[in-house]
Amino acid sequence: MLVEEAYEVLEAIDSRDYTELKKELGDILLHILFHSEIGLETGEFDLASVIQAETDKLIYRHPHVFADVKVNSPEEVSHNWEQLKRRESGRISVLDGVPASLPSLQRASRIQEKASKVGFDWTEKKSVWKKVREEIQEFEQETSLERRTEEFGDLLFALVNIARHEGIEPEGTLREATKKFERRFRQVEKKAEATGRPMKSFTLEELDRFWDEVKLEEL
Repeated sequence: MLVEEAYEVLEAIDSRDYTELKKELGDILLHILFHSEIGLETGEFDLASVIQAETDKLIYRHPHVFADVKVNSPEEVSHNWEQLKRRESGRISVLDGVPASLPSLQRASRIQEKASKVGFDWTEKKSVWKKVREEIQEFEQETSLERRTEEFGDLLFALVNIARHEGIEPEGTLREATKKFERRFRQVEKKAEATGRPMKSFTLEELDRFWDEVKLEEL
């Protein structure tokens, strides 16, 4: 239920529906209260200790704000943040701490970002594009479904890398692209319905013409 509520918050943010966002944030807050009450009943923690733990964490991870640590760039702040997180939680790998339950594109981007912070990354975009072309070629060369599936995953991972180097957030971008397709396809359905013919009776070329009309109407 918490995951579902989080996605509803995200949908309200994407649609810039601030009335709905206010309501959905309230639902998230309700879940925080629920979990805190469960923690209280089991004797593990309460709401006050949740807030105190977050306060302590923010102070600990921002020594350039709350202590005398000097930094010269946002990158240095980010590097210090990661080092402090690893130290406080006993993490072994720089990749530790990325939730396995994140949406796949978002998790791939976070994993790449963390690897990049320790220097495991290309410095030039052309190298990233070269890797994408290599993955496309490898995918096309495979014949078995098992191997093509694996290579397709590698291709998606490489495309996420392109997005990261271009400053694009892949999860939100794909979500917007899907919404755009859905909006246009619904308009194609309406145009087909207006002719009195069932949609399945149209050829792909005819439907493509409807699609082009929809795109022009959006300009």
